[in-house]
Amino acid sequence: MKDEFSKISSSSKQMLQNVPVTTTNIDDEKFEEAPTWVAVITVLSFALHTALGWLRDFLRYIGLEKKKIVIDPNPKDFAPLYLSYECFYTRNLYQRVRDVFNQPIVSMAGPIVDVMERVSDDYNWTFRFTGRSLPAINLGSYNYLGFAENRGPCAEQAISAIEACGIATCRTQQYMRTLEFMMTDYLGVEDCIAFGMGFATNALNIPVIMGKGDLILSDRRNHISIILGARLSGARICTFNHN
Repeated sequence: MKDEFSKISSSSKQMLQNVPVTTTNIDDEKFEEAPTWVAVITVLSFALHTALGWLRDFLRYIGLEKKKIVIDPNPKDFAPLYLSYECFYTRNLYQRVRDVFNQPIVSMAGPIVDVMERVSDDYNWTFRFTGRSLPAINLGSYNYLGFAENRGPCAEQAISAIEACGIATCRTQQYMRTLEFMMTDYLGVEDCIAFGMGFATNALNIPVIMGKGDLILSDRRNHISIILGARLSGARICTFNHN
């Protein structure tokens, strides 16, 4: 398997040597500014809801509106669990649109999900289920690799891998080491390490491997987790254009 990749190691080295490297700031992306009327309406809307929130808090304080917020059961001699000011947004703004968040489903998180229908009789303070479910297109999942499906190539390969290797994650599988050898030959470097991908993986492991005095060659379009890990490491960062 190593021989297959040794043929392209020289070309990969040449490719890396030809990549233009710059030291420009990685935060120089340009974003389209919102029109003035959009900004004004947004600020006015937020100010209006904030004013109504203060009014409703006053009505709750004098007893004209029922308090449905969580109350600390044992506030004496203990640090408060809930700070009134910090919970202002949750009580008065988030509560108005709470019905569109955290919707439970009764299916796997695939391309199509079955969302449990629920209604509220007290303006989203509590919900009750109707017993029906509604099919919906799933646009809020990380299932871009299809791992959440219970059928298809991903599920079949996962079953085969579990049967052959088990589910323990306390050690590096031999397949991982084989992959590291392959990547080492492909990149033409001394060695490399392969592990599970994730935000914390990038943000917390890069500072362990790299530090002050090291150089990180970073793609300008890298994920924010890689950018954060590189910054936390203290190493010098040189970026190159994404190709």
